[in-house]
Parts: sequence; structure tokens; C-alpha cells
Amino acid sequence: MLDLRRLILICEFSRRGSIAGVAESLGYSPSAVSQQLAALERETGTALLDRTARSAELTDAGRRLVAHAERILTMVEEAESDLSAQAGTPTGRVVLTAFPTAAVAFAPALARSLRRHTGLTLRLGQSRSGRGMREVQSGEVDIALVDDWYGRARDSDSLRVFPLLHDPLVLVVPRKHRLASVDVPIDLRELRDEPWMATPDGEPSRLAVDRLFADVGGARPTPWEFEGLGTILSLVAKGIGIAAVPALALAAGVRGIAVREFPGSPVGRDVNAVARGSSVHRPSVSVTLRAIHVAARLLAADLEPVRLAHR
Repeated sequence: MLDLRRLILICEFSRRGSIAGVAESLGYSPSAVSQQLAALERETGTALLDRTARSAELTDAGRRLVAHAERILTMVEEAESDLSAQAGTPTGRVVLTAFPTAAVAFAPALARSLRRHTGLTLRLGQSRSGRGMREVQSGEVDIALVDDWYGRARDSDSLRVFPLLHDPLVLVVPRKHRLASVDVPIDLRELRDEPWMATPDGEPSRLAVDRLFADVGGARPTPWEFEGLGTILSLVAKGIGIAAVPALALAAGVRGIAVREFPGSPVGRDVNAVARGSSVHRPSVSVTLRAIHVAARLLAADLEPVRLAHR
């Protein structure tokens, strides 16, 4: 009989493309992963990996087994969800990951909402943009809060996407800056000459700023680049420069800044929750998804008035 844990490993190998990648993802040593995949080959009686001195790749039999394994693991999770749904009471641990600004913004409301479920524990971690959906797919996490700058997130055969809120770029300036006054119109052409601070080139929020300025000749090269929107907001508050950030970043509560909306239809992102379709009826996952939706409604209501407010 095939070992489910080994089926998880070969599915992860299919996603990661290397034994080292599987080991890093699942917290094993590379030698342990290699040994377990070799044991799986003995169970199946066929070569699943084509190994060389420096790499390995799936054989045709390995790819066929991955297709079967993905269906098997989905059915196992569906069975677990069905049985736990009969119990009705959310218990156990739910693992949630989120991009950094969402983790900060959603955490308080989730903690307040879920703490009444005494049999349920929540682990909320952070992941870089683009990783959340892969971590849900691989089973590393139960739910991911992901950002979508181009409207591409869609349900798939195995994943469910739940829209939460739209998060537009807003202009943040020091409180004493001339643009802190709502009576001063925002002209993107004039803003190009301001001292801008931004995330490093290639980051999604940096690409969004470039899109914002595309119609006025493009953004000028930004001399100040910093990792983390929280760092950028704190520097704006100290009067060092200005920035364009997603409105959700304001949930961190930075003081000493003024927030302005950009004219027209500003660039923004959609924030979604993603879960495996086979797990959404499990009480622990279901109640967490409901809490996430409630938190999203509260955040959307809170963000609307702060866009034109001094902080």
C-alpha cells in the first residue's frame, strides 16, 4: 500500500523541482527526502525519479503517480472535512499565511473573532507576494491572504478564491507638506519631481507606482529604496520624502502623515483569501474564512475615511 506521507513528498517534488526544494519547504533534510522517495520507488516497483549527480527529475511514471497522488490526497482531505463537519465544532489548528501588510491589518480582528472557539488555535505567518497560493496548494497552510494587482486570481480545480476587498494606492506625505491640504490639487506631472521613496525595483507595489505614472512619461528613478512599507511610512512621517502605498498599509497606525487619493481611477490591488476546495467545509477552516470576511468588511469601512485624513 502506498504511504500517504511519501505521496505528499512526490507531489511537493513536482512543484519544487528539486530534492533540496522539497526539504526546505517541508522542513526535512535532503537526505531524508531522498530516502523517502527511494522507498516510494520500492513500493511502486518502478523508477519515479531520473537522478544525475547534480539534479533529479520526474520520469513518465513519476508524473503519472503525481497525478494519481494529487487526486488521492484531495479525496483524503475531503473525507476528513466531511467527518469533522458532522461534529460541527471547530477544533484543531488552522494555519494561515498572509502578505505582510495583510498580516498586520487582519490579525487584531481575527484574534478577537476566533478566541471564543476554545478548541481552535490559529497560526498566522507571513509570506512574500506570490507564495501564498503555492503554500495552500502544497498543503503547507490552510488559507492564504494574497494580493492580486492584475485581476488574475481565479478558482481552479483544487483552489477556491474568495474576494475580500480592493486596496488602492494612496499618496502619503508628511503632515506639513503642501499636499497635505485637500485644497491643493494633485498633479502627477509635478509629483515626478518630489523626493520619492519606494520598495525595491521589481516589487509589486513598485511596479504599481510605475503604472501610476505611465501616462505622464513614467516615474523618475527613485534614489531611496527600502524593504517594507512600514519602514517607508515611518520615513514619510519624519519628513524625509513622499510615497505611494496601498491603503491597507495604513492599518499599522503610523502618525505624522497625511493621506490623499490620487485623481481618476488609481492603480490598486485586490485582496483575496485562498483555500483548498477540499478543506473549506471543515469547521475550523470554515469559521476562519467567515472571520476573515468579517475582518475585511471592517477594514474596508475603516480605510475609506482615512484616505483624506491627517494621521
